[in-house]
Amino acid sequence: MSDFPNQARAVIVGGGIIGCSTAYHLADLGWDVVLLERKKLTSGTTFHAAGLVGQLRSSANITQLLGYSVDLYKRLEAETGQATGWKMNGGLRLACNEERWTEVKRQATTAHSFGLEMELLTPSEAQKLWPLMQVDDVIGAAYLPTDGQANPSDITLSLAKGARQKGARIFEDTKVTDVIVEDGVIQGVETDKGRITAPIVIACCGQWTRAFAKKVGVNVPLVPVEHQYMVTEQIEGVTPDLPTLRDPDRLTYYKEEVGGLVMGGYEPNPILWAKNGIPKDFHYTLLDSNFDHFEQLMELSLGRVPALETAGIKTLTNGPESFTPDGNFILGEAPELRNFFVGAGFNAYGIAAGGGAGMALAEWVAKGQPPYDLWAVDIRRFGRPHFDDDWIRARTYEAYGKHYTMAWPSEEHQSARPCRKSPLYDTLKSQGAVFGEKLGWERPNWFAETGEEAHDIYTFGVPNWHKPVAREHKAAREAAVIFDQTSFAKFVLKGPDAEAALGWIAANDVRGAPSTLTYTQMLNDQGGIECDLTCLRVAADEYYIVTGTGYATHDFDHIARNIPDGMNAQLVDVTSSYAVLSLMGPKARDILQAVTHADVSNGAFPFGTGQTIGIAGASVRALRVTYVGELGWELHVPTEYAAAVYAALAEAGAEHGLRNAGYRAIETLRLEKGYRAWASDIGPDHTPFEAGLGWAVKLKTNVDFRGREACAAQKENGVRKIMATFTTDPGVILSGRETILKDGKRCGWLSSAGFGHTVGASIGMGYVRSDTTITRDDVMAGTYELEVAGERVPAKVHLRPLHDPKMVNVKA
Repeated sequence: MSDFPNQARAVIVGGGIIGCSTAYHLADLGWDVVLLERKKLTSGTTFHAAGLVGQLRSSANITQLLGYSVDLYKRLEAETGQATGWKMNGGLRLACNEERWTEVKRQATTAHSFGLEMELLTPSEAQKLWPLMQVDDVIGAAYLPTDGQANPSDITLSLAKGARQKGARIFEDTKVTDVIVEDGVIQGVETDKGRITAPIVIACCGQWTRAFAKKVGVNVPLVPVEHQYMVTEQIEGVTPDLPTLRDPDRLTYYKEEVGGLVMGGYEPNPILWAKNGIPKDFHYTLLDSNFDHFEQLMELSLGRVPALETAGIKTLTNGPESFTPDGNFILGEAPELRNFFVGAGFNAYGIAAGGGAGMALAEWVAKGQPPYDLWAVDIRRFGRPHFDDDWIRARTYEAYGKHYTMAWPSEEHQSARPCRKSPLYDTLKSQGAVFGEKLGWERPNWFAETGEEAHDIYTFGVPNWHKPVAREHKAAREAAVIFDQTSFAKFVLKGPDAEAALGWIAANDVRGAPSTLTYTQMLNDQGGIECDLTCLRVAADEYYIVTGTGYATHDFDHIARNIPDGMNAQLVDVTSSYAVLSLMGPKARDILQAVTHADVSNGAFPFGTGQTIGIAGASVRALRVTYVGELGWELHVPTEYAAAVYAALAEAGAEHGLRNAGYRAIETLRLEKGYRAWASDIGPDHTPFEAGLGWAVKLKTNVDFRGREACAAQKENGVRKIMATFTTDPGVILSGRETILKDGKRCGWLSSAGFGHTVGASIGMGYVRSDTTITRDDVMAGTYELEVAGERVPAKVHLRPLHDPKMVNVKA
């Protein structure tokens, strides 16, 4: 006990691979860090992980993070002298039907976009790499030579040894009994060996993280799920260099181990574990093998690897792993409590992610932000539904069962629905609405007419909602549509210092008079876009802020944490108080004027303003703005008046061709206008000047704002990537992440894509990237192609909106 610390700069709770990796990287940054493990290192879930290390994900940055893991594992044994079991023996993925083959080819294109050399193979070529498998039903395969495998316990102990060598202090058999919080500020942790004073706590507790964090009011949505794999005796023909193998159509995976095979998979009917809490002394513990449940995977595997039928079985390992409602892990600083960080919920790929996740979390702690945009795994992607255990269990059950099913474009989850509903849900459902879900909200995606199937039929080709969306798209361009956007997140910033506070946080100038509506980004110190939203000045001391549904927690947290110390301004979430009906299209003014006595002419109600008007007895906050490129208003209606206001608009709009429309039409419309979407086209890794949004940055004023210096430097020195729009033949299906090739060389990938019904072309948006400064003229000078599912197709590049570039209709 003499060396047990009483203070540290940061305390990590949990000694699995994530905790040890975080300790390694924080110590490497020179931090005084203490790691506490209640039992022994790896004794939670790490010790029974399968140990496959794949890299490709649908996010470029998560792929980069996994690639960092590979780079670290290559050198870790030489650095520490501790074995890791790392082998870069490559990874194979099989396709056994045409739709899976399309998916695999699209994944290969995604790999090329992100700089990975994934090869497409014939069945016989795949069999040469993996001779034990039958390939009669295989159509093709993809091979990633830089994938591999590791020994989970060895690689964790190597990270722990490296952390100690860099100065980290690690204590096993030390239970953290409490996180000490006083007046909302972390003071340290209480352990069964004494108190450690520390301003930062990092929870890397695996499946225990949800319960541990809940003690201090932090929500970590994860669920323990039983996960089984078997280990065989030695099998003739299994060599040490055998690649890992994923056979998603048979729901199984394989890796070599001591001359035998590890085989596991993801059954469609998983077994959730520990619904009433994890047993008290659960460590280095496995669950009873469930041969009956595993039989479904065993039967599928025998058709692929006949040798398993006669192979001796060493073990059938059943160990619980933590899974999340969306299949992505959880990193970052908790929005509920400053300086409480989380690294958990790794969905059975914690070994693959461990090196990179520890690096990213360490940088997040040390520098106040991650090394690059990690929105896909950011803890702030969750919201109100994720507090409920039953909701997250239902959604996680579905997500686990889909681990190896087809990843269809635009696929929606079906579990735990409906949850959050607009007041118009039943009305719109009766009118043919086909709903999607985001952050628990039911949102109309499209509207079916009589005789059309009112549900999504997924495909990699032209989907069944193509024609319905075309109808809605046409109405928006030629008549008018109404979107139910009640799910928008809405905040009020109020106080004597509201203008000064928002002026610091927002990149655009928000000093306008009351009724001024400002579109703005909010930036980090590097000029990267952290938020993209609109602010209505309601009064001298009040702003009404509107942002996207999925960014409610993230944007609220960003604004709240960036209000300068000492300023008197309070932020309140008022999302549930207002329904939002967006009336858009050339006939929008005619319809709106028919239901209100307010003057909504362009002179009286210009673009970029907001006014309170009366409709059907309701006091409606009307915002003159558009995200579809047409004349329109967002009508923010007190929730209890929503049905009456909608009815009045529907009645007045009948003679003008008003039509219900959904979010898929919003997407096709905004692509034609070149409007950027946060989390795909813009984000923390992209600046306004790279994204073509420099006009919304107030550099010409003398008002300081976060990111100003970076923006000024970039405006002066130029950029190395520029957002552009690409069009291809209408028969080409674009879904995003297709590789952009300029003069035959890779220069980026599509960040979003869809079909432009007005222009009659497939549309993609993405950054043209360069190693040196580039200009708009440089972008336009090239000849472009897109790689789509392994094929190169000609593409045209555009730097202006494809439809109505002068925005005449919008501002008229």
